[in-house]
Amino acid sequence: MSLQENVRNHRRREGRTQERLAEEADLSVGVVRKVEQGGTVSVETIHALARALGTTTSSLFASEAPAPVHEAEGDGPKLTELRRALMPPIGLTTVVVEPTEVRDLHAIQTEIDDSHSLYHDDRYNSVARRLPGILRASETAVALTEGEARQQAIVTRASAFLLAGKYLTQVRRYDMAYHALSRAIMDAREAGDTQLAATGVVGMGWLLLRQDRFDEAEQLAATTAEEIEPRPSTATPGQWAVWGELNLRVASAARRNNRPDVAKQARRMAATAASALDREHVNFREHWTTFGPVTAETKVIEDLALIGDARGVLNRLSDGPVSPKAVKRLGRPSMNNWARHRLDIAKAHVILGSHQDAIDELAGVKAEAPEWLKHQSMARHVMRDILKHRKRTLTQEMRDMASHLDVAG
Repeated sequence: MSLQENVRNHRRREGRTQERLAEEADLSVGVVRKVEQGGTVSVETIHALARALGTTTSSLFASEAPAPVHEAEGDGPKLTELRRALMPPIGLTTVVVEPTEVRDLHAIQTEIDDSHSLYHDDRYNSVARRLPGILRASETAVALTEGEARQQAIVTRASAFLLAGKYLTQVRRYDMAYHALSRAIMDAREAGDTQLAATGVVGMGWLLLRQDRFDEAEQLAATTAEEIEPRPSTATPGQWAVWGELNLRVASAARRNNRPDVAKQARRMAATAASALDREHVNFREHWTTFGPVTAETKVIEDLALIGDARGVLNRLSDGPVSPKAVKRLGRPSMNNWARHRLDIAKAHVILGSHQDAIDELAGVKAEAPEWLKHQSMARHVMRDILKHRKRTLTQEMRDMASHLDVAG
């Protein structure tokens, strides 16, 4: 059934009027009517309706034909080389690939590491330019290497696919990202590298969350976390980190799917992993991103932001792992996670009507990661709310931010 039918049927089964559902979901009656008349709304609105109806967000989703495409869509020439390297044409007997020079595995891995640094430095164009060569070199290495060396070549190729999956998920090229992450996980599994394969699953969980596939994201991450749960007496920091990251994926999916009890338990597991580390741990060869006490706390705050508890978000900033003193002692999370945390703070300020404070947060993120910010739908939502509710004249800083985010007001 369609979204409108699902919402209407759940509401009627609960014996509620549109007015009562709107009140319990903290939405306007007009929004509820819009949904039940087939209008388009955000996932956050669907989540609010699901919470009020006592069901999962996924249960309200529907499989329908997409709207017609009126104009040509795509990236044009921007990602052509990356597409050719990642998804070459496949013939009847072999994959049609372009020849490339044979490179040492250590040199390929070094370029992967360097590109990871570029990614976290917000230099996405540089990553996009490097990836085709990295992917072709790793494919060639696997094809021309035999014996024990081939095993290491497969691991190197898996790392290359992981980097591609991370970049493509970030820039919202989800089909390409799925292909890259799938190849990474399969390569790591073939090579017997469970840690690397689990890292790929962390990335796959992030991709599924981005696609609102909450049930699958939760199940995948939970199953993998159970399979690799560390032994406290022998676990390495990298093992604690990837297990903690998987539990963060479980919690994020469950929270968005209106399963708060599951989310709460997964957050506790993530906190256990974080407490086993004395500070933020980072090693992109061992796990997906930076993980530790500060990262775990930012995700607890993210849960508060998801349910609209603006005061709860702001109240946790001065004490605990995300306070300035704690961050100085424990280390800062990855740029992506820290910037995402600051967007939660900006959203809380907007809810409370503190528009300048929200802009200050956005400006801070822009100064550090301008390209990352452009790809964040949440930043655009915050900016639209400011433009909609601001009663006084917009400041020049606000106009500049709206322009940077391509938000019309």
